[in-house]
Amino acid sequence: MAYNLKLHRDVEKQLQRIPKKQRERLVAAMRSLRENPRPHGAVKLMDQLYRLRKGEYQIVYAVFDEQAAVVVSKVARRTEATYRDLKQLLERADRLLGG
Repeated sequence: MAYNLKLHRDVEKQLQRIPKKQRERLVAAMRSLRENPRPHGAVKLMDQLYRLRKGEYQIVYAVFDEQAAVVVSKVARRTEATYRDLKQLLERADRLLGG
């Protein structure tokens, strides 16, 4: 089953600040989440929230199985700040789906 992939509006801004080569890898990884939302290497952070590491960047996303949707909430360098406000990131993803 293919999942719908949605990006929070902040993710597009975050991607623009990333060098082209890394950005292409991140976009390919996000697209692959449509077919397999929990790939090898994905780590569950809380509830439906996961993170996937690609190089020095993290893709933080939520999986909603009932709606067959994956919502990317954040793309950032791997730092402690990446994991602040996980609850807020999950709420952001839920709102994007209309929940």
